[in-house]
Amino acid sequence: MPSHLGAVTYLVRDYDEAIAWFTRCLGFKLIEDSALEPAKADAPAKRWVVVAPPGAPQTRLLLAQASTPAQRAAVGAQGGGRVMFFLHTDDFARDHAAFSAAGVVFRETPRREVYGTVAVFEDLYGQPWDLLEPRR
Repeated sequence: MPSHLGAVTYLVRDYDEAIAWFTRCLGFKLIEDSALEPAKADAPAKRWVVVAPPGAPQTRLLLAQASTPAQRAAVGAQGGGRVMFFLHTDDFARDHAAFSAAGVVFRETPRREVYGTVAVFEDLYGQPWDLLEPRR
């Protein structure tokens, strides 16, 4: 079997808040939510929380609750202000409308580029993402 990334860690403030946003606003599926460690005096409980876009269960985000000051500072800034995630779609107009109706904030109007139709949106923490329908 060829190598592939099984998941990418995505820092969040709160597991349940992030699960709700990804499933409600982007239509992601909750793949797994398992307890790992109970809360400690200096750290929240750890869970193994995995979400994936519909139709692409092999593309996964591992939601990791920030537990240190450095991790908390990185929530919403994991890409250093740049788009870090590129959410592909087969129907840009459908998903743009659905995301907008769910309250997703788009930073721009959709535009056509040589590689496809794209618009930058913000996740629940302000991290920019591209919604992209690649050119066929």
